[in-house]
This record gives sequence, structure tokens and C-alpha cells, in this order.
Amino acid sequence: MTLMTKFLSASAALALTAGAAMADPAVLFDLGGKFDKSFNESAFNGAQRWAEETGGSFNEVEIQSDAQREQAIRRFAEAGNNPIVMAGFSWASALGEVAADYPDTKFQIIDMVVDAPNVRSIVFAEEQGSYLVGVAAAMASETGTVGFIGGMDIPLIRNFACGYVQGVLAANPDATVIANMTGTTPAAWNDPVKGSELTLAQISQGADVVYAAAGGTGVGVLQTAADEGILSIGVDSNQNYLHPGMVLTSMLKRVDNAVYDALMAGDALEAGFNVMDLANGGVGYALDEHNEALITDEMKAALDAASAGIESGAIMVHNYNTDEACPVYDF
Repeated sequence: MTLMTKFLSASAALALTAGAAMADPAVLFDLGGKFDKSFNESAFNGAQRWAEETGGSFNEVEIQSDAQREQAIRRFAEAGNNPIVMAGFSWASALGEVAADYPDTKFQIIDMVVDAPNVRSIVFAEEQGSYLVGVAAAMASETGTVGFIGGMDIPLIRNFACGYVQGVLAANPDATVIANMTGTTPAAWNDPVKGSELTLAQISQGADVVYAAAGGTGVGVLQTAADEGILSIGVDSNQNYLHPGMVLTSMLKRVDNAVYDALMAGDALEAGFNVMDLANGGVGYALDEHNEALITDEMKAALDAASAGIESGAIMVHNYNTDEACPVYDF
């Protein structure tokens, strides 16, 4: 076989591969990996559910650095993947650069808004779900002091924290909330050792319930809380199973539904701005066999009342992102 023949054979194989992928969607995960047991894994679960129900297949990538974002989007768009779903706000800048170059490709970004005619932007009312788990934390606490450990210190995570504090204080106006962020760079999403250290520090200050909104870092928070005999609260995915009987509940952020719905829509995905909140099932709290003994009847009644109040508008939970301020906590 000549060198030219080898080149043509390789080119033909590449073309066939690209052609086979023409109708396939793609999911681009954020830093921390698709098996972070939190945000990315929820996105993966949504894609897997779509694949199992439809028999379809999807392409995917787990990036290792921010520098890979634009290249990854372009690679999948060039290959004909449609739609292309990005999990995480950090994809926004790269998507803003790329979307116009592929007007026939539909994109979806989760946790950020990109204004383009072929982009669907999904944001969540994290403050509402966090309010609910704040109510649960206050009612479960015996010390009157609870904690919050966030990942990267950004408005998105402060919104989790602010909603949580509002819920805590609604259930116990005399409660104390200790809040810490893991860091100011993307490395904060995948540092379980730092999460463990912050948990121990909060325990030393009296916290007996700690809510983690920190991606892979939260695994260290939940593990240390269980080791030290206090309760924790998971986030994004249902993390109750990680330490049965020690995870009070998990704040569900249905990233899986956002991904599933996008893949079901296919190239008919509608562009625009969309909010997933308590009313439409976008956020909530987890109750299953792993934590049912921890959620008392009184607590369940309070959570149901809070949920109804938020959905009806009787309870207004402040969204930190509206003014980058929290009326009940000074970050």
C-alpha cells in the first residue's frame, strides 16, 4: 500500500466516522469529570436515560482545562453533532465565540445565559431548593449552628448559600450559619481534602449539619461529616446513598432533566432563556429509603408548607444573582 493510499484510506474512515455521528447529540462535561457524584454526573445520568429509552447514542468529552473548551465545541460542531449540550457556566465564553459559526447547530448551556438564535440557556432557581434544605437543617440541628461549604466563590454558589441561610433562619431565627468557599479557581470543584478540612473547622465551631454545594469537593465534606458523626446535605444529584442515615437530604438540581429534554428535542431544540424552579420540578429535596428515618413528620410538614409557599409566591426567596447581595448574610 502506498503512502497516498494509506492517506486516502484514513481519510475515508474519518469521513465514515463523522457521517455516522451526524445525527448524534453531544454532551460536554465541566471540570471535575462526569463521575463527580454531583453536577456532572447528573448531566451524564440524563444523557444515559435518553440513550436507554431511545436506543440512541451520544458523543461526550471530559475536558482537563479551560483552554480546551472552544476546541471541543468546534470539534463536535464540525463532526455534525446536534444538539450540543454543555454542562456548566464556564462554557459560556467559548460558546459565545463559536455559536455564530454554526448557525444550523443547536446548542444548550446549563447555568449561564448566552444570547444567540441557536442557543438554549437553562438556569435553575437554586435558591428555592436551598431554602428547603435550610429549613431541614435548622430543624435537625441540635446545636443551633449549621454550616455551608461552597465550591468556587462565584455568584452562582453564593445563590445556593443565600437561599440556604434564608431557609435556616425561617425555621430558627436564632440559628447561626457558618459559610466557607473552597477557593476562587476551578480547582475548587474537585478538592475533597480541602472540603474535609473546612468541615472539621465548622464542626469545631459547633456546626452539626453541613450543606455542601461544591461538586467533587463535596464528597470530602459528606465523608468527613459521616466520620465525625454529624449530618450533611448533598447537592445536585441525590447523594443520600453515599452515607445512609448520615445525609439528611440532598438539594436536587435536575440537571439530568435539562440534558434529557435537550436530547429528546434533538435538532428541534428551541433556543431562548429557560428557568427550572420548584414549580416545574427543576429543584427540590430528596426523600428516600436512605434518609427517611431522619426526616420527621414535623419536618416533612414544614417542608411541604415551605414548598407550597414558594410555589404560590407567599414565600419570596431572594435570588443572589439579581443584585449580588444577600439580605440575611454578609459574604
